[in-house]
Amino acid sequence: MNNKIRVLIVDDSAVYRTVFEKILNEHPDVQVVGKAEDAYKARDMIISLHPDVMTLDIEMPKMTGVEFLKKLIPQYAIPVVVCSSEEKSAIKAIEAGAVEFVAKPKNLTSGEELSKFGDMLARAVRQAKAAKNIHSGAQSYKVKSHDGNEKTDKIIAIGGSTGATEALPKVLEGMNIHTPPIICTIHMPEGYPKIYAERLNKQLKIEVTEVVDGMYLKRGMAVIARGSRHMRVYKDKNGYFVTCEAGPKVSGHCPSVDVMFESCAYCAKDNAIGVILTGMGDDGATGLLAMKKAGAFTIGQDEGSSLVYGMPKAAFELGAVDVQAPLDKISYEIYKKLKGK
Repeated sequence: MNNKIRVLIVDDSAVYRTVFEKILNEHPDVQVVGKAEDAYKARDMIISLHPDVMTLDIEMPKMTGVEFLKKLIPQYAIPVVVCSSEEKSAIKAIEAGAVEFVAKPKNLTSGEELSKFGDMLARAVRQAKAAKNIHSGAQSYKVKSHDGNEKTDKIIAIGGSTGATEALPKVLEGMNIHTPPIICTIHMPEGYPKIYAERLNKQLKIEVTEVVDGMYLKRGMAVIARGSRHMRVYKDKNGYFVTCEAGPKVSGHCPSVDVMFESCAYCAKDNAIGVILTGMGDDGATGLLAMKKAGAFTIGQDEGSSLVYGMPKAAFELGAVDVQAPLDKISYEIYKKLKGK
C-alpha cells in the first residue's frame, strides 16, 4: 500500500506550483497528486483525487484562500497548509480552518532558501496530516479520512432512464457511509446530472457527486454519469476509478448503461452488484447479462413499481436478472447480498 502523504497544491502562480511540487516530491514520504490554479479547480480535484493535505495560497483570482476555506471546511474537512507571502493574513487563514502556515520563499533562485523552505513545508504537511479535527470559526469538524479502510472490492452499478431520477433516491436512501461505492448511469441531458447530484447530496446520508474523469471511488459515495459522456469503471492497485469520455451512442444513448455495466463486468466480476431501474428501451440489458455471466449479482425493478417497464423487462427477458424486486425492496436485496445471505 502507498503510505505517502498525498498533497494537492493550490496556487495561481504556475512557477510556485512547479517549485512546490519539486521540493515536496523530494521527500520520500510525500507525493504531490495534483495542482490547481484556483479554488474552483481545487474543489473538483479534492473530490476526484482525495488528497490527504492541501497547500493553499491566499491571494488568488475568483476566490481568495480565506474565502475558500470558509466554504470548504464545513463541507469537506481536509487539513490545509496555507503557503503565502501574505504573512499578516495567517491569523485569518487559521481562523477559517487552516491548520498550518508557511511563508513563501522570497528568492526562488536561492538553493539554500528553497531547501530550508522545502523542509519547513514538508514538516507542516506531516503535521497537518496528523490533524484529527479542524476548527473553522466557532465550529469543529472531524477530518475526512481516505485511508485504506475505505477501499473495498465490492461495487454497485445502477442504470435507468424514464422515471429513474425519482427511483434512484429511493434506492440510495438505504445506503450509508459503509456502503461500497456506487456508480449510476441515468439518461439525462448535459448539465442536469450535476444539479441532480447536488440535490441528492443534500438529501442523503452518502456523498453524491457528478463524475469527474479519473476520480477514485470510496465507500459511502455515489457517482452520477454526465450527460453526453460514457462512464466506465476500472480498477488498479489503489482501487476502483471511473472515466468520463465522449463517444458515439451505444444502445441508442450516451451515456449508455450498457457501457457502464460492461466495464463493471470486466473489472469487478463477482464483486459487483448490478441494478436496472425503470426506463424506456433496452439499454443496459446486454451489459447486465455480461455482469451476470461474470459472476455479479443482478437485480431488476419489477413491473408493478416501474414507471416504464422497458429496460428492466428487456434485461429480464434476456436472462440477465437474478432477482426482480419492487423499488422499495431493492436496497434490501443489495444489503442481503452484501451480507452473504
